[in-house]
This record gives sequence, structure tokens and C-alpha cells, in this order.
Amino acid sequence: MSVTDGFLNDIEGHLLLAATREEGRTAAARFSAPLHWLTDGQRGEVERRFEAEYLALARLSWQRTAERAGSLRDEYEATYRHLRRRMLACWLLTCAVVLGVLLVSLA
Repeated sequence: MSVTDGFLNDIEGHLLLAATREEGRTAAARFSAPLHWLTDGQRGEVERRFEAEYLALARLSWQRTAERAGSLRDEYEATYRHLRRRMLACWLLTCAVVLGVLLVSLA
């Protein structure tokens, strides 16, 4: 990974986090809106806790997604290596058969 790729990944991560925080704030405001009996301080506390929980759940989801992506990558790489070995074996066998046929036909 180049420096530029790392930089772009960092920017993307920050943008994703900012968007998720904004989603959390919006969801918290929607959640607390019908709770008319809350004081402004209570409403602010409910919204802060809701936003924090929203962000924690999003982070957990991202971690699970990253873990699953890693395991899928490992599975696909193993399958690719196996396929590559089989293709090489078939190619070598084909070359051996062609060479054998050539030797028999020239003899």
C-alpha cells in the first residue's frame, strides 16, 4: 500500500466516522423528540447516550465486517492457490503427453 492509499484510507475512515456520528445525532434527536416530559438537560443526556451507543454498535459492526472480509480473503486465497497448483499440474501433464507423442512419432 502506498502512502497515497494510506492517506486516502484515513480520509475515508474519518468521513465514515463523521457521517456515522451525524446519523447517531439525527437518530438520537428523533428518539427523544416524542419524550416531551424530559427537561432540556435530560433530553441532552438521553441524546448523548443514544449517540454513544449508536457509534459503539456501528464500530462493532465494522469490526465484524472486517473480520469476515479477512476470513473470506483467506478462503479465496487458499482456493486460488489450490486452483493454480491444479492448473500447473495439468499444464505439465499436457506438456509431458505432447512430448511423449512427439518422441513416439519421431522414432
